[in-house]
Amino acid sequence: MQTPDLRHQLNLHRRKIAASLFLLLFTSSSLFAQARFNAISTAGQDEKAISYGFFLATHTNSWRLKYSEEFLNSQNAVLGQVQSIMPVYTPGFSLGFLTTFRLHDQLNILFTPKVAFYEFKTDINFFGNVQLDNTIDGAPQGNSRTIVTESTMVEFPLLLKYKAQRFNNSRMFFTAGGSAMFRTKDQDEADIEGLVTTGRDFTVDMGIGFDLYFKFFKFSPEVRFSHGLNNMYRPEASDSEFAGAIESLKRKSITLYLNFQ
Repeated sequence: MQTPDLRHQLNLHRRKIAASLFLLLFTSSSLFAQARFNAISTAGQDEKAISYGFFLATHTNSWRLKYSEEFLNSQNAVLGQVQSIMPVYTPGFSLGFLTTFRLHDQLNILFTPKVAFYEFKTDINFFGNVQLDNTIDGAPQGNSRTIVTESTMVEFPLLLKYKAQRFNNSRMFFTAGGSAMFRTKDQDEADIEGLVTTGRDFTVDMGIGFDLYFKFFKFSPEVRFSHGLNNMYRPEASDSEFAGAIESLKRKSITLYLNFQ
């Protein structure tokens, strides 16, 4: 019964990923053309041992959800009424500072502390005419309930950046590393939400982008994929209507970075 919903969600995810990649390619190609035919630029501070910059970013994020064994137990009177729990990709944005440590012309270490604003949306679908509880942060609509949780995170990504050989005023690069994340909202405040999560996480990040050199600055668009390592779910504090149906929640996100140096 969950197949149509799952296919619908996968189609939405593919469209959002394709849109992000198209935006990166379109922006990069036009800027690449400008950078390629201009005079060789010395902007970007590539020769310095330590250089600085800033970035703006937009992301789309969701949960990687794993159902519990109890959810599959048809004899469970409470969870037997839960048809599906579907995380939905939701947009957000972030901003931060960029510190580059030069190891080699083609190899850098990046430290990019940032503040990120997240919204997580989860659709919970029920069988039949279920009386839904309106007292918690859910908006019942027919046999479904949408739970939205917002969080502000302080993040500390540490990345290795490998760059291709420079061609005129452009070069391609790859990034890989991890990030520590801390929620600004305390746990007591988070525990009043319908779907409760913890406030700390560690992620594995991988990205691809271009360095584009202009007269006075270097512009580096990048698409980065992040996968959380921690199970952030707190079933003991979540709504009992569906709490036992979930075994784990791990974050995932796709981010478009606009880096300036």
